[in-house]
Amino acid sequence: MTASFAGTNSTETPCDRRCLANSRVQKELFSAPQSDNCTIIVNITSIQYETLSFDTKDMKMTSRIKVNMLWNDPDLGWMQEKYKYPTIVLPVDKIWIPLIVLDNAIETTMEPYTNDVQVRRDGTVVHSVVLFTMVSCEINLFNYPFVMGSCPVAINGWSQKTCALTLQIADNVTLVAGSRGEWQTMDVIKTVDSSNRVYLQVALSINPFGAVVTLILPSGLVLLADLVSFALPFEGGERNSFKVTLVLSFTMFLLILNEHLPSSGNCSPLLHYHFSFCLVCLVMSTLASIVLTRLSVDNSFLLCRRSAKTQHDNLDQEKDAGVIATQSGNLASEMASLQKIVNFLENMDKGEKEARSKVAFAYLLDKFCFGFFIIIYIIYAIILISITRADICKVNNLDFWDDSHHKDDNFDYSYT
Repeated sequence: MTASFAGTNSTETPCDRRCLANSRVQKELFSAPQSDNCTIIVNITSIQYETLSFDTKDMKMTSRIKVNMLWNDPDLGWMQEKYKYPTIVLPVDKIWIPLIVLDNAIETTMEPYTNDVQVRRDGTVVHSVVLFTMVSCEINLFNYPFVMGSCPVAINGWSQKTCALTLQIADNVTLVAGSRGEWQTMDVIKTVDSSNRVYLQVALSINPFGAVVTLILPSGLVLLADLVSFALPFEGGERNSFKVTLVLSFTMFLLILNEHLPSSGNCSPLLHYHFSFCLVCLVMSTLASIVLTRLSVDNSFLLCRRSAKTQHDNLDQEKDAGVIATQSGNLASEMASLQKIVNFLENMDKGEKEARSKVAFAYLLDKFCFGFFIIIYIIYAIILISITRADICKVNNLDFWDDSHHKDDNFDYSYT
């Protein structure tokens, strides 16, 4: 019995997958594999890209990128003669995981897709990570909202003098959920520039419906309403009140535009200049209407002259009326009274003719102003269409790379 028990204890228990995994964990391989040339090669087998949002005012794009990658760590491998298992699973926080950075990122968060990694017999580690990143993206918004552009996402490892983390990115890049708000992600492709640097080129476009309905269409309707308002009479002030209302309402749309689009940059949106032109035209139209209202009452623009003339006319009328009322009793005085009445009526008729003449002159100027604004709007529309069809603004959204690094012999950027 004793011999049998001792023989049982002396028998070696075979090591299963969990035992093999624990033996790899006990090595505490938290540092990167150290090869002779101090270079770690990480193969990115596939990338799934998704645009989460695009901030048009600040020109920032937020993305979610799932990266499937593998690399070799020989210290994690095992011999087939000793262990028959081809793969094992290890906790992600018990071994070294390569850190992926973005050269043009404002903020990046890297999270493991799963809490486990798969390790093969030869030490190859298969893992997936998810990058939540915000990149600064300069897009030509000159023809907003009819905009198509591209935004680079420069996925990179790291490089420090003679040591480097080299990423070998495959062409297997897929797009997930392309539509986000007014911006749509059309395509994502792997791109290599002349300096052999690799980045993801994200093609973006804007759905113009929202901007047309909320900005462009209201501005055109306000200008049309301003032209139609020339049909209103300007004597009573109704036209002036209507035009002032148009100016105030247009100012509200201008505030919406400033909150939605950047007010500065290499290619400031043409819509800013369009709204400025419309506001100037509305103010000029309102001032012209006020001037015409003044001319319909008096030929002079000076308020003091109008007041003095009015007071003088009132004194003459009171004097004539007093003479008519006080003179009576004889034929001579009656004739004088009749003459005064005739003169009074003639003055009234003359005043009515002068008033009609002033109104007619004001309406003539009103027609001239109406024709002037129509010509201005037609010329402006032609110029606007010509400018939007011309490619007069270009942006360089790859200027975030520091080319001086490529000139330094001790600094190595490695892309494939």
